[in-house]
Amino acid sequence: MPELPEVEIVRHSLNKKIIQKTIKKVIVRNRNLRTKIPLNFKKILENQKILNVGRFSKYLIIFLSGRNKLLVHLGMSGTIHLLEHHKKNLITNMSFYNSPKLPDKHNHVEIFFDKFKLVYNDPRRFGFFEIIKDQDQFEKRFKKLGPEPFDSNFDPNYIYNNLKNKKKSVKNFLLDQNFISGIGNIYASEILYLSRINPFKEAKFINKVECKKIFEKTKLVLLNAIKKGGSSIRDFKNISGSKGSFQKNFKVYQREGLRCKRIDCKGIIQKKNISNRSTFFCAFCQK
Repeated sequence: MPELPEVEIVRHSLNKKIIQKTIKKVIVRNRNLRTKIPLNFKKILENQKILNVGRFSKYLIIFLSGRNKLLVHLGMSGTIHLLEHHKKNLITNMSFYNSPKLPDKHNHVEIFFDKFKLVYNDPRRFGFFEIIKDQDQFEKRFKKLGPEPFDSNFDPNYIYNNLKNKKKSVKNFLLDQNFISGIGNIYASEILYLSRINPFKEAKFINKVECKKIFEKTKLVLLNAIKKGGSSIRDFKNISGSKGSFQKNFKVYQREGLRCKRIDCKGIIQKKNISNRSTFFCAFCQK
């Protein structure tokens, strides 16, 4: 699943291409995503101008001229593509995720602008579109989600106060969107490695010094991932067709059986499951 850095790259890329563009036509080829696309979806979107593309957590928020907002979640396998029509009827793929040939079978939504169209492709159909009609609905939609890692509310004290007296693992806390929004499996593993904290450690045993480390390393890892264009585990690419490169900086993720990258450590990276999620760590230097 795309995590905060990858969704931020998509947001930034979309802003470069669709801001101030008017939606000319909408085709819904399959309403049956994680939640059904509303029947009035086409009517609401057509003739609307795109004012801005925002993001909260792993959600894209497209601001429309008629005050509605279009909420988009990519789910596990959702990808957004821009296809530009040239004079010779050739199609240029300006995808945020590389796809030499779009599998039409999984093109569920097409949004047409003057010179190009936006295509939402999702083989597993875990993504969704949602129309937000007013600010109350918008606030209720995100009310249960925790702060983003870059919010002022997210600080060492917030982490400590939420973790104390809790029995579940610190890794599960980082994955809990009600605690902090936007972190997924990849970045949770990397954050805990840099913090030198064992992912299986119960939250109640995390002290204030470790909470400060989690706070600092969370910002560091996510900012570096955004700077490097995200992590290209499978087919993630940015708008220019370039792969994200943060995967080259992985310290533990997908490094099972390899030596720990710390110079003073002789440990071997292990892979174990926490709540059915693959977890990578060094048992030697993560305590």
